[in-house]
This record gives sequence, structure tokens and C-alpha cells, in this order.
Amino acid sequence: MKKKTKKRIRAAGTVLFLLYLLALGYFLFFAEEYGRADAGRAYSYNLEPFREIRRFWDNREILGTFAVFTNLAGNILGFLPFGAILPVISRSARGIIRITLLSLEFSFLMECFQLIFRVGSFDVDDLILNTLGGLLGYFLFFICD
Repeated sequence: MKKKTKKRIRAAGTVLFLLYLLALGYFLFFAEEYGRADAGRAYSYNLEPFREIRRFWDNREILGTFAVFTNLAGNILGFLPFGAILPVISRSARGIIRITLLSLEFSFLMECFQLIFRVGSFDVDDLILNTLGGLLGYFLFFICD
């Protein structure tokens, strides 16, 4: 591939990644339809792995398809672009271990922000699902590369 083409792809990837980060920030901190507007809530956190995943799955008939999909698949799909676009714009972000750690670190940062600003909650299950999403995104990048 020509150097000029690579440069254009990297520039387009950077723009897409910034748009992705803006959209992710909106959904994590400002989207009222996902209960994010109430900033005066008490601190909420879950440190037990798979507790919320199991709760959502066990109560899927009560909670409804939308709530279950939003929580489980939404956390995975929300980080898919992270793992797919980041390796395009940064060669140092390539590699399965590297992208897994970067996805985990970024997810941890977002969860901490949610805890500090009392928007959403800190949930170890979100870390697991987000990291899985970043990893699946990297597999998409790997296949397409």
C-alpha cells in the first residue's frame, strides 16, 4: 500500500476514533434514556465478577429484552470500535495482549469517572464486557488487515 494511502487511512481512522470517543462519552455520561441525567445519586458499585451479568440474565423476562440487551450486548458493542479503530491509527496498539490491556485500562478509567461523578455505577462486569468488546473489535481489525 502506498504511503499516501496509509496516511489517509490513518487520518480517517483518527477522525472516526474521536467521533467514537464523543459518542461513547455521551452514552456513558449524558444519555437520559439510559438513566445518566441523575448526577445526585449515591455511590453505586459492584466488585463481584459476573454478579450483574447473572442478575440481568436471570431476570431477563422481568427486565425486558431492551434492558438486558442494553446492559450486556451494549457494553460489548460499545467497545468494539475501540479495538477495531485504535490499531489502525497507532501501530503500537497492535497485538492481542496490548489491545486487551488498553481496553481494560480505558474501561477502568470510564468506570472510575462514572463512580466519581455519580453517573451510572462502577461495575466490574462492565470491565469484563467492555474488554471483551475491545478484544472482538481487534479480531475484526485482524481479519480485515
